[in-house]
Amino acid sequence: MVQEKKRWQYRFDNFSRAYFLLQEAAERNKAGELDQLAKEGMIQRFELCMELAWKTMKDYLESQNVVFSQITPRAVLKESVAGKLISDGESWMSALDARRKMSHTYDFTKFEIIMSLLQNYRGN
Repeated sequence: MVQEKKRWQYRFDNFSRAYFLLQEAAERNKAGELDQLAKEGMIQRFELCMELAWKTMKDYLESQNVVFSQITPRAVLKESVAGKLISDGESWMSALDARRKMSHTYDFTKFEIIMSLLQNYRGN
């Protein structure tokens, strides 16, 4: 009998594909190959990765019988650190803050600063 995949496994597959695409964009950005429109696409890839990452962690933790009092990205990341699912909670929180800022900024200077920070996020 074939065992059916759990929800977190499906999300992880989607996250893996999205992360690969983000890495591809980050490498092209580092080489100076991205124009403004492509950089905006890279930001979208980053936002999608962050969304899939925290939701994958949430689904995994719930499969391990973790009960959340409130389901927010920040709460899930804190529980993921506590459960040793991720090791560098500070970087994850920083990435989450960058994601929030990118959703609410139209300032080109801030955009460029966050673009440079994206090179540092590797998700460990």
